[in-house]
Formats: sequence, structure tokens, C-alpha cells
Amino acid sequence: MAALGRGTRWGARALLPSLQSWELSARRWVRALRRRPVKVIFPDGRVEEQKPAPGKPPRKAAAEASPQERRAPQPPPRPTAQAPRTWEESGLRYDKAAPGDKRLSSAMTIVKSRSFREKQGKILLEGRRLITDALRADAVPQVLFFSRLEYIKELPLDKLKGVSLIKVKFEDIKDWSDLVTPQGIMGVFAKPDATKMKFPETQLHQSLPLLLICDNLRDPGNLGTALRSAAGAGCCKVLLTKGCVDAWEPKVLRAGMGAHFQVPVINNLDWESLPGYLPPDTRVFVADNCGLHAQAQKSASASDHGWVSSHQLMKRHKYEEEEDGEPEASEGWLPELEVQSYDSDWTEAPAAVVIGGETHGVSLESLQLAASTGGRRLLIPVVPGVDSLNSAMAASILLFEGRRQWRAKAAHLSRERSGLGGPP
Repeated sequence: MAALGRGTRWGARALLPSLQSWELSARRWVRALRRRPVKVIFPDGRVEEQKPAPGKPPRKAAAEASPQERRAPQPPPRPTAQAPRTWEESGLRYDKAAPGDKRLSSAMTIVKSRSFREKQGKILLEGRRLITDALRADAVPQVLFFSRLEYIKELPLDKLKGVSLIKVKFEDIKDWSDLVTPQGIMGVFAKPDATKMKFPETQLHQSLPLLLICDNLRDPGNLGTALRSAAGAGCCKVLLTKGCVDAWEPKVLRAGMGAHFQVPVINNLDWESLPGYLPPDTRVFVADNCGLHAQAQKSASASDHGWVSSHQLMKRHKYEEEEDGEPEASEGWLPELEVQSYDSDWTEAPAAVVIGGETHGVSLESLQLAASTGGRRLLIPVVPGVDSLNSAMAASILLFEGRRQWRAKAAHLSRERSGLGGPP
């Protein structure tokens, strides 16, 4: 019995590999049936091919399928260069100024002086809005001083790579700020180049063949307001002659409210090179603030009325020699310019408006340029007894009048085209 039991166990052991092998082959055969199409022959001779159940496609069918069929739907590719959305994703780092740190005072000493700004090519921007406008216009930041990290997080983080970020005390910013209520953030930028800046698309689409020329405009508030009006009216360019206040002076920047980054501003031009910045066939018009054109032509002291201020004029004509009362002595030195009302049509061609400073008025060179381009004086009538208008106010009136005329012409042209294309 023991031998029989041992034999039985030996036989079971010998058959076990065979059974396992048969089960393995059967499983493989079943898998093969599942993978390959099965042909079914019916008694009437009809042959039907059974397709595999839905699931993973057979290898042969997948190999014979077209590239479009083999290509499985995939999620859209993730962009390789994605702008960081949070401070953590940006990987930015900042330094905390220690007591006695001189970096803020050194930077402010440079940007507060016009000679240093021009020599170093740097400007100062203060406030989150102004700094954001500058960053979006592709102005190049160099150093940002801030009192709270939240102020940096509100800026376009992708524009801050490689910028030195320094956290300082609010009291230190307040000591150097020109604002009554400092915003806790100041930035030192490279002086922007109008030819390399990126201006808003909406501003470019609304741009008109209208320019502003500032002549001896020395008040920072007036210049900043004039720049803001130029941006609002859709001017394509603003030209500043030598003698104007620096367009990047902090007070001008505050009064401009970001206009520097909405319209190209070209600074420190002389009258010899200025015509090269005008579009072809531009006519130059001079603002006439008080309507003393006739008196200015006949007066022996025309510069006293704020009309002419030029070193060349002083060299050519000595007013002390003209006190003899001879009108012939003063005739012919002032260019003849026709006077017209500011609301008459003067935008039949690209137009440039010259605004002079309130103290010295427009220069002789601006009158000569207007005469050479077929321009005129634009008279803004005022109530008798009022000397003249504020320079920034006169610029706003003329620029928005020019915009009104351009828009009226565009609407009239649109109506004509629609009338020609409509039914008879």
C-alpha cells in the first residue's frame, strides 16, 4: 500500500507538468482566437468573419491601419515657454537691505539729477501702475526697490528676470519719494528708446497722422499734461526741442500718467534735425493763443508778447536800435503766416502742431518751419482782457480738434463708399 501510494504520488507529479502545459497552450489558443478574426461557415455555405470584441486592436490590424487611424487622440501639447503665473513658479529671488545699505541712496542720487540721468542713461519710475506700463512697453528694468513683497507679485513676473530686487524699509522709500503718499515701490530703468519700445495695439490702431511739437516748454506739469493729451488724441509722435524740460523728469512722468509708454516721445531735438522726424508732406501749424498776430508783426518789441524767442533773432535785430519809431526797421524779419480759426479745416494732410512755452512763446525757427511747409497760425479766440491760455490747455484744444476733423473725414468717406456700393 505504501508502494502504491508512493506510485500514485509519483504519477500525479509526472502528469502535473503536462496538465500545466496543456492549460497554458489552451489559454494561448483562446487569446489567439480573441486577437484574430474568426471565420464562421454556415450550412448554406455563407462565410461570415467575426470581428474581435472591442478593446485593444490586434497587432496586425494596427500595423496595417493608416497613420491617421493609428494616431490616438492626445491632449494638446503643453507650451514649452509658459509665462510664470506665481512668485514660486518664477523662481525670482530678492535681497533684503541691511542697515547702512547704500544702494538705494546711490541710485536715487543718479536718477534725481538730469545731467546724471543723461550721462548714465537711467530714469526713475515710481508706483505700481507706472512701472507696469513700462514693463509692458518692453522698457528695461535694472533695479526695483520695494517695501512689501506683494508689490512685486503684482507686476508681470516674466519681465523681471535678471532684475535686481531689493527689499527696503518704507521709511527709506518715503525719504526719497516725491509723492505725498508713496506707494512703496520704485524702479530704476534704462532710458527708453522710442524706436525699440512696444506700444499698446489699441493705441497703434487709433493713431492719426497728427504730431505735437513742444517748443521751449519748460514747466514739468504742462509738458506731462500735453503728453497725456497727445496720447489721448491719438498722436503718432511727440517731438521735443532743445530747451524743453526733460521728458523723463519725475514730475513730467507723474503728470503724464503713463503717456510716455503709449506714444513715442523723442527728446532734445534741434531744429535742423527735426524735419527728418516728420512724415512726408507734413504741414506745421503754430498755436496762436492770443491773436496778436498783427501787433507782433508791427511791434518793435514783438518778443514781449510771447511770440518770438530766438538767439538768432537777437543777433540779427537789436531792439534798442529799433526804438527810433521807424516801422521799416522791423519789417520782413517775421515769416508771413496766415491766421485761421482753430476749428477750421486744417487736417487735409499730415499735421504737426507747435506749442510754445508760456514765458518765451514759440521760436523763430518754428515760424520758419511752418512757413516752409505751407502751415498757418491756429487762432484760439479768447475773451478780451485774457492774455493767453495755458500751454497744456492750448495743446489739448488743438489736438482734440484735429482728432475731431480726422474722424469726421473718415465717417464722410465711409458714407461715400457705402453709397457707391449700395443699390442705385
